[in-house]
Amino acid sequence: MKRKEKKQPNKKLQWAKFIIVLVLYLLFLIWVKSWLGLIVVPFIYDAYISKKINWKWWQDAEGPTRMVMSWVDAIVFALVAVYFINQFFFQNYVIPSSSLEKSLLTGDYLFVSKASYGPRIPETPLTVPLTQHTLPFGEIKSYIEWPHWEYRRVKGFGKVERNDIVVFNYPAGDTIFVNQPYQTEYYNICQEVGKSIYQQMVPNALPIDSLPLQQQYERLTTIQRMGADYLKQNPNFSFNGYNPIGEVGTRPTDRRENYVKRCVGLPGDTLQIKDHIIYINGVANKEPEQVQYTYFVKFNNMSALGLLAEDMDDLRKELGISIEDVESLKRLKNYDTAVGSVLNPAVLSDYDGYMPLTAHAARELKSRGYISDYRVVTDRDIESGTVYPLNMNSHWTRDNYGPVWIPKKGESIRLTMDNIAIYERCIRAYEKNQLEVHDGRFFINGEQTDTYTFKLDYYWMMGDNRHNSADSRYWGFVPEDHIVGKPIFIWWSSDPDRSLFGGGIRWGRLFNLVDNIK
Repeated sequence: MKRKEKKQPNKKLQWAKFIIVLVLYLLFLIWVKSWLGLIVVPFIYDAYISKKINWKWWQDAEGPTRMVMSWVDAIVFALVAVYFINQFFFQNYVIPSSSLEKSLLTGDYLFVSKASYGPRIPETPLTVPLTQHTLPFGEIKSYIEWPHWEYRRVKGFGKVERNDIVVFNYPAGDTIFVNQPYQTEYYNICQEVGKSIYQQMVPNALPIDSLPLQQQYERLTTIQRMGADYLKQNPNFSFNGYNPIGEVGTRPTDRRENYVKRCVGLPGDTLQIKDHIIYINGVANKEPEQVQYTYFVKFNNMSALGLLAEDMDDLRKELGISIEDVESLKRLKNYDTAVGSVLNPAVLSDYDGYMPLTAHAARELKSRGYISDYRVVTDRDIESGTVYPLNMNSHWTRDNYGPVWIPKKGESIRLTMDNIAIYERCIRAYEKNQLEVHDGRFFINGEQTDTYTFKLDYYWMMGDNRHNSADSRYWGFVPEDHIVGKPIFIWWSSDPDRSLFGGGIRWGRLFNLVDNIK
């Protein structure tokens, strides 16, 4: 039986299609400033006009080959399209934690625009679409590190503005422990383990406050190095009773975890936090409308268990109180007391616990008679953890921090023992210089100097859930090459505390613009 002859395509129509596709492609190349892409033009011409290559050869095949290849063709096209769109235009991001509550909630799905700040040319272009760094099975890397291209950003619609909510790559994710849940905690764990080793090796060490600045810096840097060396040699080490940490690994910038926070400090700003209020260049920054702090609470004829009762569900939903928030009430008289982090013993008798709340929610709980007293937790009540930089004896806390100048591209600073710990990560890790400190003198790439000019802009990111957010207070500045994009709107929102058909869909949040969340 003769095969039916193929209908010849309309030449004018093919030329019209070719011209449209070519113009769009050339505009894209102009936008990204990549003339290497011109090598694709002959293939576009062939696909529409000359047809020397039989791109659809499988359509002439018999049997299962035609069916299988039609599926392969569709899947490959879909993956390439998704890769292209996610890389240069937009991607999905889901809020995994409560760090931005009550502005953005756990379970919010965001439409994130790459074009708002300008998309980055991929540093690791060979990656599986729809993955960040790991395949969904087998804990296998989803990218290949070669080729690795240098950072370059295409012009976008605008720049990061103060109080923008921004998606970015986690800056301290350059070095990781490969096992969960340690992948984002490398530097903190090294510091804790190094501290323990140092105390065993030097049990009679002088108090660090009694040392000159240079010796303080050297001790804390040594502690970090001791912890890193030990953990590299002992991948089966178990931290805090969890699973072994695993091998030490690294990740390129664009393969690090995606975080979302609010940008409160811009390049060139001087930032300081005083009694949990952020000051920018000496002026108090406006707090978000739904900013949340941790409050001590004293219950009135009820308990934390009562707050979880079924008949309290409507109240929790109205005030935005999650089950995670309620469960934190147990920490004060259990975990915090056990590890010795309670600094003000009076709170143990004055309050039943603490939980994250907005000021409105705290007032409502009292006005309705559920609690008899409340106040914000301070850094004089409970230890809040070691803040950035880890190798600086600053006595800064999450509520009283700085002042610190945020580096700006092209501007210079004078290096001193007072500030080297603050800026060494920018100089060494983000801008890839060799930095050494000897006897109070600074050597950058082998040359002695007392100044440094920054090559990148940096930002200061914080969560709106101020006492429950791992942010710049704990891992420092966010370099411009880590900026991913700007969330535009919430396209889906599901409440993790409720079932899908039991009030789990937050209908009122769907398609809310993120810019309207002030």
